[in-house]
Amino acid sequence: MRSGAIIDAGVDKPEVQLTGERQPRTVPGVYSGLLASFFLGWAPVLAKFAYRANVDPITLASLRTLVAAVFLWCVYLLFWRRRILIGWRSLLSCLLVGAINGVGSLFYYTALARLDASRAAMLGAIYPVWVVLFLSASGQRTKTGTLAQLVASLAGAILVTSPWHESNPADYLGVMLMLASAAVNGWYMVMGQWVLAEVPSRSGTLYIITGMALTVSVARLFDTTPMPVQIPLLGVYAILALGLTTALSRMAMFFSLEKLGGAETAILNLVELAVSLALAFLFLGDRLEWYQWLGAMLLLGGGLMARYRAEQGRVIPSAFDPMAATVQR
Repeated sequence: MRSGAIIDAGVDKPEVQLTGERQPRTVPGVYSGLLASFFLGWAPVLAKFAYRANVDPITLASLRTLVAAVFLWCVYLLFWRRRILIGWRSLLSCLLVGAINGVGSLFYYTALARLDASRAAMLGAIYPVWVVLFLSASGQRTKTGTLAQLVASLAGAILVTSPWHESNPADYLGVMLMLASAAVNGWYMVMGQWVLAEVPSRSGTLYIITGMALTVSVARLFDTTPMPVQIPLLGVYAILALGLTTALSRMAMFFSLEKLGGAETAILNLVELAVSLALAFLFLGDRLEWYQWLGAMLLLGGGLMARYRAEQGRVIPSAFDPMAATVQR
């Protein structure tokens, strides 16, 4: 057993999948990734409602993550107590991944307050590119099918958000923060893939979310923006809903990471753009042009392609770890 593995006998280790074999168990990972996209797609709309209630970005990021952490701890203490016990090295790894995600969320919500939702969505959708780059740099071979999915999904993202119709000048600080968020989120998904090669997704989710909560709480303590004395009811509802969708999306995402790996999960998560646009249509009155609907179809097509490739057993090994590969040489 490698260092950092689970030490509790009551916790099941994930099975290592072999490349090239038929892997029917990866199909639930695809469905889980699509479910994660649905919950992730709520984030920009709910955040905009919170901003309308005068909740500042750092407060929003911290409160929604605290809500998610408290919700998960309650669920685990009631129903999944066996999943709480993990080795201390696995615990530290999960907290580190959570800290990385927490930094990315701070960048994201600060940028979202400065940018319109479509521009922010397009810039945030770049993170699968970083996932592929990071995995390639670490030695993992990227398959042609994955690259084709990535190109099709990013083309869909550009069509959906149609940045060429943006009339207001871009907030350059917001653009840089969103690009930084995409890079950090890409790295956190790569780190999550490696950690979940050793830690079952349900155990990892709890401590990754806890690491996020600790990180953003520290950021809120050092932030100079005054803490709101009273948050309007609209803001409270938005924060609670955002916290709940954060918890559910991370549970689904980490299960998908465990089964599919970082590149496939990142591409599946691009479907969240189509979800965000649909929610903006329903709740914010946004309207889509024909080419935006075409982009949404490309995004959904990327998800269907991932499902087909999973059924054929053509996914990357979920347990890839460059450090372990170096040791085995």
